[in-house]
Amino acid sequence: MSGEQKQLLHIDELSVDRAGLPIVRDASLTVEAGKITVLLGANGAGKTTLLDGLSGAARSRAGRVLLDGEDIARLRPARRARAGLAHVEQGRTVFRNLSTIDNLRVGLHPESAIPEAFTLFPELEKRRDVAAGLLSGGEQQMLVIARALVGAPKVLLIDEMSLGLAPIVIQRLMRAVRDLADRKGVGILLVEQFAHLALAVADRAYVLSRGEVVYDGAPAALRGDEELLRRLYLGEAATPPAAVA
Repeated sequence: MSGEQKQLLHIDELSVDRAGLPIVRDASLTVEAGKITVLLGANGAGKTTLLDGLSGAARSRAGRVLLDGEDIARLRPARRARAGLAHVEQGRTVFRNLSTIDNLRVGLHPESAIPEAFTLFPELEKRRDVAAGLLSGGEQQMLVIARALVGAPKVLLIDEMSLGLAPIVIQRLMRAVRDLADRKGVGILLVEQFAHLALAVADRAYVLSRGEVVYDGAPAALRGDEELLRRLYLGEAATPPAAVA
């Protein structure tokens, strides 16, 4: 997409605690409409805690979370969701005894929103009457993303959607996320362990190290510099290279 994009989500110096301990400190980042922002970092860097702080699943101690211009940092999770923030957490949580179609109906969203989910994932339409517990891991991941989309979110937070999946399935999911941003204008914040696959579809990249943002810039710069990526993951680059918007 070309031209100036609308900022849907802006995080300003957000600090988030977990079990009473400070995990994320003064993090700032932006997610634009129709763009994929990827958040990378080593295990334990604070990526999941940051997403939980955005959705309200973890307590933010300081800072602002602006969703389409409204500060939602003090709202309960349900109100954040109604404001247009959807969170796909780790673990592919589905209602295992319900069919695929009934999983999509959970949440009292309009039935008319379901065809769009099947447009994004036609694999699910073929399995619409199958119990979610009988779906493959990749199909379950499609289902939890599709279920989030039925609520027509402005911004979608996705945490480690590739966990435990085969590379060919991960590539399919990456294409779907890219299609979702391009066609629907949804802003996407993607936490991902497969850095190069995520950077290939991303428009902007951040790296989190020990709870602090140490890189904000172009995905291509990270894709083309293995040493830079390694140093950022290890927290060895205290001052990031020149960032680009």
